[in-house]
Amino acid sequence: MQEGVKLEESWKQALAPEFGNPYMNELRRFLLNEKEAGKRIFPKGSEYFRALDLTPLDEVKVVILGQDPYHGFGQAHGLCFSVQPGVRIPPSLVNIYKELQTDLGIQPTKHGFLEHWARQGVLLLNSVLTVEEARAASHQGRGWERFTDAVIRAVNERCDGVVFMLWGSYAQKKAAFVDKERHLVLKAPHPSPLSAHNGFFGCRHFSRANAFLQSRGKSPIDWQLPERPEV
Repeated sequence: MQEGVKLEESWKQALAPEFGNPYMNELRRFLLNEKEAGKRIFPKGSEYFRALDLTPLDEVKVVILGQDPYHGFGQAHGLCFSVQPGVRIPPSLVNIYKELQTDLGIQPTKHGFLEHWARQGVLLLNSVLTVEEARAASHQGRGWERFTDAVIRAVNERCDGVVFMLWGSYAQKKAAFVDKERHLVLKAPHPSPLSAHNGFFGCRHFSRANAFLQSRGKSPIDWQLPERPEV
């Protein structure tokens, strides 16, 4: 995409056709033009593909889908639902922590930095990977959705026994093509305060994911985040 952007090797090979596609060149030009116009883009360029960097394709165990990066200063760092250390925990993540506590007895941590999950095989993927500061959804429809569709297709086709946690109608539609014979697809309302009480609370996705992984001979995810962020 541009200087400073890195991509883990297994993803680079799987997604090579996308980078040669005209829509990615158009997306790159759009991002460069936005920066040249003085607009601040989140996350920083080296973290556009942070979710892929931390979770190689052959190590994916769980996929959690988000929509857009947080658009406040200092929040986004390339993982859906996650914020950088020292940033206030967003409301949806507060509710995710509540469900973890109900489901697995895990005490909520005081930060919202989720790289501990990503390093264990939890792909924390947003549908759109960039946003303009203070302008929610400002980069929708520019090509990222097509790219992240290709990411999900790669997991669907090249991996076996992955758990897809699809929270909310947007995520459920985006991953509607996932092969339910090969993978476990878990659906629930979005953890947003607007919808969490409609079925996200009590969905027990975290324990169900671990039970499935263990039934396939895989190690479970340690959902307990460290007290201090692992930067």
